[in-house]
Amino acid sequence: MAKRVLISDDAAFMRMMIKDILTKNGYEVAGEAENGKVAVEKYEETKPDLVLMDITMPEMDGIQALKTIKAAHPEACIVMCSAMGQQAMVIEAIQSGAKDFIVKPFQADRVLEAVKKAVG
Repeated sequence: MAKRVLISDDAAFMRMMIKDILTKNGYEVAGEAENGKVAVEKYEETKPDLVLMDITMPEMDGIQALKTIKAAHPEACIVMCSAMGQQAMVIEAIQSGAKDFIVKPFQADRVLEAVKKAVG
């Protein structure tokens, strides 16, 4: 069975790009979220194998959403994405339980490498 991935990014274009990369490589997109708050709700609904989470989002940022999901589901597998090479945020995300980190603009092979590393 295909691994199910929840994509959380405030940019519809980014969600579309990631969805395209994943579906072409045999992954199933369990859902999409435009902010951290929706990502937390969708995680509860869909229980995906992996979440690809943008850091900078309105309403609730990715780090907050990561912490919220991890608090309720310690086994949750989350890979963070961000355009900004902000070391502090990357470190906080990893310390908060993120499995990996992808920098935008995405390289398809880097996205797949992170996904495979996280969920096989």
